[in-house]
Amino acid sequence: MSKHPISVTINGTAYEDTVDSRTLLVHWIRDGLHLTGTHIGCDTTSCGACTILVDGKATKSCTMFAVQANGRQIVTVEGLEQGDRLHPMQEGFHEKHALQCGYCTPGMMMAAIALLQRNPHPSEQEIREGISGNLCRCTGYVNIVRAIQYAAEKMSASEPVPVPAGEGDD
Repeated sequence: MSKHPISVTINGTAYEDTVDSRTLLVHWIRDGLHLTGTHIGCDTTSCGACTILVDGKATKSCTMFAVQANGRQIVTVEGLEQGDRLHPMQEGFHEKHALQCGYCTPGMMMAAIALLQRNPHPSEQEIREGISGNLCRCTGYVNIVRAIQYAAEKMSASEPVPVPAGEGDD
């Protein structure tokens, strides 16, 4: 096994580690760093439960090796909350009852944040297309769409909303 040093910033915190070249990013985040909000669903990119932001872009962390994250800025669901204040996306999922079992929720939120970065005022159809790579087996997506609309409205309000570290870097 080949080991490689990596340096990554996750949720504003710098991490340095030596990882096996075959270690998937999702496994390093969960098992190595104990940031367990990123879920492992299918290991085949089909479900989106492992979606995180890498340099501001939605990325399925089961398709990326940890060594590929070297030098990158990553945001996981743990990085959304700002102190004791929920991010508008988290608030929207709570207020609009957009989760049932909650397994898909972290990845769904991260995909939705990436969508709102690209399009702050998406239509319902654009929201549905924007989260189409993330599967929810419990809901009919109606409340998920409502939660994203809620977050979009709140994020575009006059009061600035804290942006997770690394978000929007292009």
